[in-house]
Amino acid sequence: VHVVESGGDSVQPGGSLRLSCVVSGITLNNYCLGWFRQAPGKEREGVASINNDGETDYAHSVQGRFSISQDSAKKTVYLQMNSLKPEDSAMYYCAADQGPGASWNCDTRYDEHDSWGQGTQVTVSS
Repeated sequence: VHVVESGGDSVQPGGSLRLSCVVSGITLNNYCLGWFRQAPGKEREGVASINNDGETDYAHSVQGRFSISQDSAKKTVYLQMNSLKPEDSAMYYCAADQGPGASWNCDTRYDEHDSWGQGTQVTVSS
């Protein structure tokens, strides 16, 4: 499985960004796709997740502001980020895992993904 993120940028507080992640090579019907972020000096944090059934989960810190979605035809998962705050600044990573266990356990705490992207930088600053 190959994962490539894009869409990171520098924006002002209150702004919006949409991150994209193209996922190729998933061969099973069950999978989990997740967005994670890591700021300098901080631990990696699960931000949002979605599985093959479209079930989603969000970190408390982003609920109501971020939205994860997928376009199966384009093999792409998106992270729409609104009302961005300086504390949202981080490197954002997309990750993929497949199999019944991945789908069943798919939430922001699940971090056993086999495939990770290189990351895309999001900076929120005035």
